Amino acid sequence: MTQKKDIEVLRVTHLRGPSIWTYRPCIEVWVDIGALEDFPSNLIPGLYERLSTLLPGLIEHRCGVGVRGGFLQRLRDGTYVAHILEHVVLELQNLAGMQTGFGKARETSQRGIYKVAFRTREEQVGRTALTAGRELLMALIEDRPYDLPATLAILREMVDTRCLGPSTAHIVDAATTRRIPSMRMTDGNLVQLGYGIHQRRIWTAETDQTSAVAESISRDKDLTKVLLSACGVPVPEGRMVNSAAEAWDAAEEIGLPVAVKPYDGNHGRGVSLDLDSRAVVEAAYHLAYQANGGTVIVEQFIPGNEHRLLVVGDKVVAAAAGEAAWVTGDGSATVIALVDQQINADPRRGESEEFPLNTVKPATSAEILLELERQGLTPSDIPPAGQRVLIQRNGNVAFDVTDKVHPEVAEMAVLAARIVGLDVAGIDLVAQDISRPLSRQRGAIIEVNAGPGLLSHLKPASGTPRDVGAAIVTHLFGPHDSGRIPIVGIAGTRGTALIARLVAWIIQISGKNVGLACADGLYLDSRQIVKAGSVDWDAGQRLLINRSVEAAVFENSARAILSEGLAYDRCAVGVVTDLDGHAELGEFYITEPDQMSAILRTQIDVILPSGAAVLNAADPRIVAMAPLCDGEVVFYGIDSELPEIISRRKSGERVIFLRDGNVVLSVASEEMTLLSLSSLKARKAAQPEAILAAVAATWALGITPELIGGGLRTFESNPHKTNY
Repeated sequence: MTQKKDIEVLRVTHLRGPSIWTYRPCIEVWVDIGALEDFPSNLIPGLYERLSTLLPGLIEHRCGVGVRGGFLQRLRDGTYVAHILEHVVLELQNLAGMQTGFGKARETSQRGIYKVAFRTREEQVGRTALTAGRELLMALIEDRPYDLPATLAILREMVDTRCLGPSTAHIVDAATTRRIPSMRMTDGNLVQLGYGIHQRRIWTAETDQTSAVAESISRDKDLTKVLLSACGVPVPEGRMVNSAAEAWDAAEEIGLPVAVKPYDGNHGRGVSLDLDSRAVVEAAYHLAYQANGGTVIVEQFIPGNEHRLLVVGDKVVAAAAGEAAWVTGDGSATVIALVDQQINADPRRGESEEFPLNTVKPATSAEILLELERQGLTPSDIPPAGQRVLIQRNGNVAFDVTDKVHPEVAEMAVLAARIVGLDVAGIDLVAQDISRPLSRQRGAIIEVNAGPGLLSHLKPASGTPRDVGAAIVTHLFGPHDSGRIPIVGIAGTRGTALIARLVAWIIQISGKNVGLACADGLYLDSRQIVKAGSVDWDAGQRLLINRSVEAAVFENSARAILSEGLAYDRCAVGVVTDLDGHAELGEFYITEPDQMSAILRTQIDVILPSGAAVLNAADPRIVAMAPLCDGEVVFYGIDSELPEIISRRKSGERVIFLRDGNVVLSVASEEMTLLSLSSLKARKAAQPEAILAAVAATWALGITPELIGGGLRTFESNPHKTNY
């Protein structure tokens, strides 16, 4: 233990799955607070005032008190710096735009050394927040200045570049609400929802049902219009051109006014509307060409406001409208100043994605410069008092109009998505009144987009936010689908590899493709694909991303739970065989046998309400875990006279026990002798507790006793790799 008034970080571990702390990924840090152990917060002059002033959001931290301001109450009354560090790190993440809430700090058996755990949605952001949080806290303890804005700038940049984008995150959150598990597959926005054979994948607003052919069609604006027109969808007449002269020829052929835009553009860049002279058409061509560097489209101008309709499956689930941006001259301010005063002053505008409307930049936006030039103005000109100046004709599509969309317009949008072949599509159309059919107002569909942005629907500038993530999840999964496969987790030290392999074999002969991760290796059905021990998080993830896996079995050790967390978020069956092994975990400050319960209960905590815990009735500490299970509890024991076996039999619950060398299944008032241990090979029969645990786990899965018995008799292990 250091004797300085300092916070020394001893170890940082990213727990990627459920752990002793929480169901979600978190960071566990071990800190030595040295002499600060003798200085709780109420004995550090001015710390309360400095911390609550610098981080006013701490008022929202309820802490163990359970009320708003709970943490500040603890801070005022006196709490230790390890606990304060936990809350500082959480608040830094919140201020950076990555919302988190869970945290805990606990003493170890060694004076001054604490384990601190805090929720993080991205490991590197969490680690950086930890480093910054320690520096901030030490600065305040020592009454030194601290540059919080600089820290937040770094963290916000990391959140922006490393975390899921807002559209993807919203879909993932919607899946989480439905208890559908998710796995981030890359550093980008590719996410798997569900496990094994029931998984679906998303990439922002694209799904694994979004075909490459449909996406390619949507990028070819000319082909898209040809297909839509052939199927009766109204589209503007247009032509692709490759020079300014061709652009004017096309405009004359189509008829003025026209619109000019890049062939493969987005976000309104390079788009010019309502062009009625050769000069502006040719200027617009050059603007569009510079925006994309390729072919340009000249098409009929459709009067009205731009709209974006989000189609998911066979429904329009959200719609947003755009509006032109204008300023009014006052005779003294320049166009730039007027834009800042009348447009950019709107609190809904900003540079980041948290703002529904973008900041308008007349001095640098080529589209705005051209629009001003058409009005005989430059950004530095001063319009006369009362003169209205058009700044932007398009863009600003952030005003919710979902409830106003006419059924025929919605039907046309869905048809357009189906013609292109997209399951999720952003339909851009122009209409003067979205509540009237397009045919009655010269409205038209302009584009069909794959992978549409969702922000304008999630955070509209006005109107009702739409839960489009839930609509996409519902599209991918049926109303009662969870995306889950049967998962069995086995924790302990006694015969756990044998239990795992027996369970996997019995599941396999029941007709499912099964994945197995255990100390003997990694298996797909009976095929060993990794020979090395696979009791770890990475091996488990390999099973869960495999589309052929219909069920999975995992052997879990206390060391893996402490150092990585479980590979899955929930399971159908959780087995705890024993609480041995504390002597091998001294590096984790595990020094007493009773500490093992807090570790292995993790396996019980993650059992689904529809699932079951399988517990060894011979150990009272394991028996005490039964109330922690959200589902059924099935006890097993080699002695039919164990108190818990007797008690559960009296209450009619399922139990498995050994009597006169026979495996007996009991439920309600009925008993069934499954088989005699003498009918098994000697190596298996020599491990009766493992046999009972495997029987209980597979029975809890709903596999019939007859099939379980057949599986026990036919199971063959590799004698060169195991002892059974």
